[in-house]
Amino acid sequence: MLTPVPPPPAPAASKPRILTGDTPTSTGLHLGHYVGSLENRLALQDSYDCYFLIANVHAFTTLAEKPDDIRANTIGIVKDWLAVGLDPDRSTFVLQSEIPAIAELTFLFAMLLPFNKVMRNPTLKTEIESKGLGDHYSFGFPMYAVGQCADILAFRPELVPVGEDQEAHIEMCRDVALKFNQVYAGVGNRVVPEEHVKAGGVFPIPRAKIGRIARLPGLDGVNKMSKSLNNAIFLYDDEKAVQKKINKVTVLPDPATGMVSQDHVLLKLCDAFLPKERAEAIRAEYASGKDVMHGHVKAELGAAINTLLAPMRERRAKLDGEQGDAIVQDVIRRGVCRANAVAEETLYAAKKAMKLDFGKRTVG
Repeated sequence: MLTPVPPPPAPAASKPRILTGDTPTSTGLHLGHYVGSLENRLALQDSYDCYFLIANVHAFTTLAEKPDDIRANTIGIVKDWLAVGLDPDRSTFVLQSEIPAIAELTFLFAMLLPFNKVMRNPTLKTEIESKGLGDHYSFGFPMYAVGQCADILAFRPELVPVGEDQEAHIEMCRDVALKFNQVYAGVGNRVVPEEHVKAGGVFPIPRAKIGRIARLPGLDGVNKMSKSLNNAIFLYDDEKAVQKKINKVTVLPDPATGMVSQDHVLLKLCDAFLPKERAEAIRAEYASGKDVMHGHVKAELGAAINTLLAPMRERRAKLDGEQGDAIVQDVIRRGVCRANAVAEETLYAAKKAMKLDFGKRTVG
């Protein structure tokens, strides 16, 4: 039996707020997502008022002709979050398509950003290149960079836990919040970002919080870990799959030095998933120039990663099938109720500053 949708919680006045999320462009999250953002989210759930966004509308920028896939991936992302340990009783899960204030804020913020500035966003440029879009992307593709500003500012957070590759989006979001507060809320251009709300600004100026591993390399040793590049270890990979993937990592000496580079992907993965002292000891072995049993290092690394993933796999398996889908639907309903209460309050404050406050509305 599904639990009834609770009323929106009282504002967590004693807790600063964070907002972050994922775009459901394919099924499954990987270790890069974990060390880049998910790990931070887990650590912050008790000390922050957390909002976690499933950006299912943004998924249409590249999958517009595959709505069934987007829906399935949306449900899959929520299951992955629950499996990792994100708790909808301590945090709010936000389904983007059900928060109308985000779409309205996107349109309003678009008036504050020069088109050329949007197109110079390095993250956007990288995605266009990596996906081979050339000049054949939809109008909505660059628009999603503005939409991300609305995703964040709709909830007026102080921090946004993200991976290093998303930091440029946070800078654009900060620019939008600064300009909005200056143009519509009378905040002076000499007021430091930290003081904008005290000076009457509608929006706090959010800061990025980068994970402890800013950029986890993929198993190919060339690119960052990525779903699309087939160089990732997924959070739902079984023990054998994890070890098999690690075993395929090539360990060859640097032609210039005759030794394995200290920048090698195997060593970076050891840094990420082994205890600090053990990772440093392995680095010292490689730096000494003596022969190292690569297979032993890979086995140790695989065991550590499997220990990390074991409880996630167990929780994920319980969410398979119709019962798991029902749990996801309930989590989404509860989150939408809470999120709309906050986002509508933000939208009305923005409209009031813009002299567009001709009446409040209620969104369930």
